[in-house]
Amino acid sequence: MTEPHESSDACEPEFSAGHPARPGEHAGARGSHAHDHGLQGATSGTAKHRRKLVLVLVITLTVFVVQLIGAFVSNSLSLLADAGHMLTDATGVAIALIASLIAGVAATSKRTFGYLRIEILAALINGIVLGVIAIVILVQAIARFGTEVEVHSVPMLVAAVIGAIANLISLLILQSGQRESLNVRGAYLEVLGDLLGSVAVIVAGTIILFTGWNAVDQIASILIALLIFPRAISLLRDVVDVLLEASPKNVDVDAARAHMEAVPGVEEVHDVHAWTITSGVPAFSAHVTVADAAWSERGYHAILDEVRACLHEHFDTEHVTLQLEPRSHKTAGERVHA
Repeated sequence: MTEPHESSDACEPEFSAGHPARPGEHAGARGSHAHDHGLQGATSGTAKHRRKLVLVLVITLTVFVVQLIGAFVSNSLSLLADAGHMLTDATGVAIALIASLIAGVAATSKRTFGYLRIEILAALINGIVLGVIAIVILVQAIARFGTEVEVHSVPMLVAAVIGAIANLISLLILQSGQRESLNVRGAYLEVLGDLLGSVAVIVAGTIILFTGWNAVDQIASILIALLIFPRAISLLRDVVDVLLEASPKNVDVDAARAHMEAVPGVEEVHDVHAWTITSGVPAFSAHVTVADAAWSERGYHAILDEVRACLHEHFDTEHVTLQLEPRSHKTAGERVHA
């Protein structure tokens, strides 16, 4: 039972004496955050970095064309694998961009969270495609063993060096956003894998150039596949956590409950839930039982404000839904259902 509450963004929250400090910080080391009870204006992590993703998409598609041509000219499987990975990167970034636009569609009475979860579904598709690409590369590389395949090292090296430089630039562009969005993180990890893959191709091309040992191309292909697969698993694991509504990594539910119960007048906090709606948009809900005396003396507005401020400041959670009830109401309800 909460009511609309207006608060200035510049106001510092006031906590009662003895209230626990922010986890991992000293008391008083609190930042100032905007106070928001809903999703109005909530921006998903991907949308914040849309321009960066567009720039990376252009770079990735350009390098994909260069590497694809280089792979056919040089007859290099490892370079073709790296080109395929670049195409996967481009597809993943394109999906993330489209998803971020769809996620901005306003919520309705039938879809109260709007389409924010579209970004998570896009990340799911991206992770699955990554895993499939890794398996295909691995199978093709193994199939080549025992056959004599001539690889032309010079065009292979030129295309791989161009790819490495482009990947390094893309990494620098995505660096700041990869902690805020699963899709940006997915793109960052893919580009990182591409950079390592390009390095593997450069090493293989150099060995072929000076020794003529063409089998190193297959070995480099396998290494690229082994680089891709764990990243696909990591991305899928994070996506599954969101879809299963696991607690956000930065929210310790037990610590949050302890903080809330430290607010004067709060007797018990139960039915606690913490989850992630989409990248960068965590949510929290709980039932809060308040002592009857505190309900009348301190007022539930003051208790509600302090609990909200605690979650906002200490656990970086803005979308909070709380049900406050006096002890007598909870006790009466328990007798009715007994």
